[in-house]
Amino acid sequence: MNKTDMQKLGLSHRLLAEASLYSDFFVGRVISQNKDLYNVVCESGVVTSEVSGKFRFEAKALSDYPAVGDFVMLDRDDDTNGNAIIHNVLTRKSSFIRKAAGTANDEQVVAANIDTVFICMSLNNDFNLRRLERYLSIAWDSRATPVVVLTKADLCDDLAKKLLEVNSVAVGVETLVTTSMSKDGYNQVLDYIKEGKTVAFIGSSGVGKSTLINRLLGDDIIATKEIRSDDRGRHTTTKRELFILPNGGMVIDTPGMRELGLESADLQKAFSDIDKLSALCRFNDCAHKSEPGCAVLKAVNDGTLTQARLESYQKLKKEAKYEGLNSKQIETAKINEMFKSVGGIKNARRLAKEKNKRR
Repeated sequence: MNKTDMQKLGLSHRLLAEASLYSDFFVGRVISQNKDLYNVVCESGVVTSEVSGKFRFEAKALSDYPAVGDFVMLDRDDDTNGNAIIHNVLTRKSSFIRKAAGTANDEQVVAANIDTVFICMSLNNDFNLRRLERYLSIAWDSRATPVVVLTKADLCDDLAKKLLEVNSVAVGVETLVTTSMSKDGYNQVLDYIKEGKTVAFIGSSGVGKSTLINRLLGDDIIATKEIRSDDRGRHTTTKRELFILPNGGMVIDTPGMRELGLESADLQKAFSDIDKLSALCRFNDCAHKSEPGCAVLKAVNDGTLTQARLESYQKLKKEAKYEGLNSKQIETAKINEMFKSVGGIKNARRLAKEKNKRR
């Protein structure tokens, strides 16, 4: 592989500039992970890698460790004399996070540097607006761009009604309607997958994600299962992996994408209609429950906002630990969470100023 090929794998100009700071190392992208070992593709090919002892010592959380989709800096681009050593993870443009198994508070990145995330939902057994709101909140927070993919339209009795319902919650998000993930679903999704771009799929098992990934790959690599008679699907993916597609795009498939909790959510974007209404409330700290002059409650009474959507918003706020906060306060809380390892955003700014003074 040459540098041009690495750029085709998503190595942007920003990442190239960051990688140049590590002149003695080689840049690569993590394409699969198995416990503590990583397969990393770099200019010379795929090398088996592990993180350095210094990396382990300095890592403050599991989320600091490499994940599938990450760009990393290696000490070598050949593993014939032993595993390559990962010394740094380059800054992620997006990341999907879940609670780490067996821990109370630690979080783990399950996939990184995704450009577009397809939220798949079938128009029969799996159709659930509240679940869609949850996935949209997670997708927006990851900084990837969500696209809703509705499958099995041929089994839907009232498609127009379902589309209106989806559009009422997927505000500003493109929606694709398909009958078969292996036929028209493939063609529609393919339009979004370009060379150098990485996509992923989230949604309940059995709605056709694995079928579509196989179609994109041109081979039955991913095991597939249909929705069971009790409306629940079966998990089929057991390994985290990034696949390079024939057209130059990439797709990440990982079981962790199916187990995403609401550790962090962008409710401002996922519920932008409520966010806009909130700005019209009489009180800045309006909780939209019984306060006078509440524009959100007025919209519910007028029928322009459903009670179910408001309840979903309040439920997700509570689950994401944003209960009692307005939109501006939620953003502040998210920023402080990002900088909690250095004592919050104020302390991070102070440290940055001190560092600049020493230069």
